[in-house]
Amino acid sequence: MALLQDLIKQIDDPDLRDRILREVDKMSKQKKFGLVFEEHLPECTPLYDVKIKKGSKVSLKAGKVDDIYIVRSIDGETATCEHRQDHNIEEFKMDDLVAVAEFGEPIYPYLKPVDSVCNAPDSDLWHTLIEADNYHALQLLEYLYAEKVDCIYIDPPYNTGARDWKYNNDYVDSSDQYRHSKWLSFMEKRLKLAKKLLNPENSVLIVTIDEKEYAH
Repeated sequence: MALLQDLIKQIDDPDLRDRILREVDKMSKQKKFGLVFEEHLPECTPLYDVKIKKGSKVSLKAGKVDDIYIVRSIDGETATCEHRQDHNIEEFKMDDLVAVAEFGEPIYPYLKPVDSVCNAPDSDLWHTLIEADNYHALQLLEYLYAEKVDCIYIDPPYNTGARDWKYNNDYVDSSDQYRHSKWLSFMEKRLKLAKKLLNPENSVLIVTIDEKEYAH
C-alpha cells in the first residue's frame, strides 16, 4: 500500500492525484482481515433439476457457470437468450443449458434418495451421505439441525496452488494473485453456516489445514 501511495504522488495533476489518494484510502479502510482479504464475486450454482422457462437465468453446461444468459423465449427445443453483460442475442439447444442461482438467492434445496445400505439387524444406527455443493448442503441441514450439532469435521481445499479446487467454476492455481483472498471468501461463507449448526453450549469444529492457509 505504501508503494502504491508513493507512485500516486508522482502524478502531476494535483486534482487527479488527490482524488485517487482519497479513493485508495477509502478502499484500505474497507478491507477485512488486514490487507490479505478482498471480497470476491459470489459463487453461482447450477440447478440441474430446475425447469428452464422464459425469464430464467441460465448458463451453458459446457461453459462457465457465472457466464449468465437470460432466456427471452423458448420455441420447442430451442431457447433464445440474451447475454447479461454484452446483451448479445443467441440461440441454444435446451439440452445445452442449465438454470443458475446466484449467491444469496433462495434455491429451496431438498434431498433426493439415490441409494441405501442396510445396517446389521440389531443396529439402530443410521447415517446419511449428502452429495451436493457443500454450501447448499449446509443450508439444508440448518432447517433441521440448527444449534444441534456436537461436532463438525471439515477437510477443505488446502489452496496449494496445484489446481485442486475451483472458485466460481474456475480452477485457482499458484499464478492467481488473489488465490488467498478467494480461499478466504470461499471459507468465510461456509464457516458462518457451520457455526449456525453447532450446539452453542458444547460443540467443536475441526478443520484440517496446513501451512498454506492456517495463518489466514
